[in-house]
Amino acid sequence: MPATTPLTTGPAAAALHEGRAVILPNPTPLTYVVAATTARAVNMAKARPADQEVAVWVHAPTTWTELLPALDLTPAAVATAWDLLRVEHVTLLVPVRPERPLPSWAAPALRDGHLLLFGACWPALAALLARFPRLYVSSANRTGQPPAPTAARAAAMFGPDIPVTDADHLRDPRVPHAATTMLRITPDGALHHIRHGAQDHAHGPDPRSYVDHLLRRRARG
Repeated sequence: MPATTPLTTGPAAAALHEGRAVILPNPTPLTYVVAATTARAVNMAKARPADQEVAVWVHAPTTWTELLPALDLTPAAVATAWDLLRVEHVTLLVPVRPERPLPSWAAPALRDGHLLLFGACWPALAALLARFPRLYVSSANRTGQPPAPTAARAAAMFGPDIPVTDADHLRDPRVPHAATTMLRITPDGALHHIRHGAQDHAHGPDPRSYVDHLLRRRARG
């Protein structure tokens, strides 16, 4: 079934309108995620401190455009960051300019002078995401548990009060699923590996192997 097949997202849309958290799918090999229109709702769903930082979901181009003036990146590094978010689907720590005020809605994603950003934009979710351009997101797990690789696992972990959008029929069950790899980008575009995840799984235990792969891909254009 093609990834553009519409999903049943009515319950998720209703919950997001009400300010509640939802569980949404991502393409293989990523796990499901918790999303909401407020960072607090994401954290409460995950049963962790309400003020813990969460990623801004940069699925809407306007979100990226509004953030750009505050990002401490060269033009080349901006292009690299966008590629990492949109093509690689990593979670990315991006430095901010201390002299430039951040949009107030970005504050929940600030960690040690960096913004925590996630940029996957799966076509299967496009219609839902278009209705909610400002979302916060985190892996679909309760504290101490691994992120949910399937809708059934997400439902069992979070219970009936948090809607789960099931897209298992669009995902490959033969592939191991994991939360995103986390990288940090420097102002000049250098990359540092912060957390192992789905994207670096095929590149072995050495985190530098995945970073080198990205550098080679960038060099090829």
